[in-house]
Amino acid sequence: MFTAMAAADFAADLVGHGPDGRVLLAGSAAALLSAAGVHTWWAHRKGRAHTTANPQHAAPQDGAEGGTEDGGDAYALWRMRTTVADAPGSLGRVCTALAASRVDIVTLQTHPLGEGTVDEFLLRAPSALPAAALVLTVADAGGTDTWLERADAHDLVDAPTRMLALATRTALDAAELPLALRRLFGRCTIRSTPPVPGREPAEDVLEATEMRLRDPSGGTLTVRRDYLPFTPTEFARARALVELDARLGVRMPAARNVVTLPEGNEITVRRAGSEDRAAALAMHERCSPATLAMRYHGPAADADRYLTHLLGPRFGRSLAVETASGRLVALGHLLWDGEENEVALLVEDAWQRRGIGAALLRRLVELAAEAGRESVYAVTASGNTGMVAAMRELGLPLDYQVEDATLVITASLPRAEGADTPSVDALPWVTSRRR
Repeated sequence: MFTAMAAADFAADLVGHGPDGRVLLAGSAAALLSAAGVHTWWAHRKGRAHTTANPQHAAPQDGAEGGTEDGGDAYALWRMRTTVADAPGSLGRVCTALAASRVDIVTLQTHPLGEGTVDEFLLRAPSALPAAALVLTVADAGGTDTWLERADAHDLVDAPTRMLALATRTALDAAELPLALRRLFGRCTIRSTPPVPGREPAEDVLEATEMRLRDPSGGTLTVRRDYLPFTPTEFARARALVELDARLGVRMPAARNVVTLPEGNEITVRRAGSEDRAAALAMHERCSPATLAMRYHGPAADADRYLTHLLGPRFGRSLAVETASGRLVALGHLLWDGEENEVALLVEDAWQRRGIGAALLRRLVELAAEAGRESVYAVTASGNTGMVAAMRELGLPLDYQVEDATLVITASLPRAEGADTPSVDALPWVTSRRR
């Protein structure tokens, strides 16, 4: 304010006591022309620098932030969806508006609707450009119902490549179907409802932010995403994965881990499924009531019903421990609980305190990291020192919560340097992998 007042006073004095008006106007015009020339030269020089920039700065692969372009400006990756009219030039206006704001369109997908088209962009924008400004830019160009969230380097994979990778994982393992759907749609909730005796599962249904799919193993898979409606294109992709799972039938990886216990005996850790139900029931018969109560937090009279759920491929992953003679002596479960993941162990009494629980728990944590989960938790009695010791042996950050006589221990999974999801390679132990 004081600077403006001083400038105004100086201009008034110059007009009142300086040279005549013609000289003053001529000098002002010369100064303005000189400033315009300098500005034009600088803009042309900067624009030429844009075209000769190193192309390695144009598409780095190291994450959503921290990269530079144009010789030093930081940028960010965004995922954006907007609905445009199904008319010639509507998408072009959005692209032109983004280009005017120096926003680079990395990938583009279209989802046709009845009265318009949903366009999904992966954008690289200057970090100085606020999210609100980006949304307003698209709205001024005709985009409606615009949705925006930060992206990361994993989103740089195009849709066909991502679908092929998910289809491959689903083909190798029936338990991968819920995880494949979650990776396909991002933040969403997937629930598996068991079949009702005497009632056929409902047909596939799409309702705004929820889709219900017939589970090939029986029951219904419900996928819900509260923040963004599903499009018919996404519904078709989900149905294609489910149909692939149904055609391939029951399958399970044959990988087996051979672990040597501290006492020298070798055990085999492998995936368990519904075909292990009889052996698992026999192991339950050999366990003491105290051991079963520690595992199920109460009487285990319904172990048959529990195992049908636990060994099913839609609720998580199960591991079995076999001795050299092929006898099943322990079970471990990694259960999907929405965004959370529970681990649970049951070791036969005669084989406890030998390191089996620790070996089983480590493999379950590896499976959680491979699935991109951020943490696992165990619910046990506060006096279960064996489970507490096994969790501590993981070497991971632990959080303890005690309520009455129940203890909940949560282990946070580490991320490899530069990674956005938990990594097996970042786990603080080295084991021989599958044999």
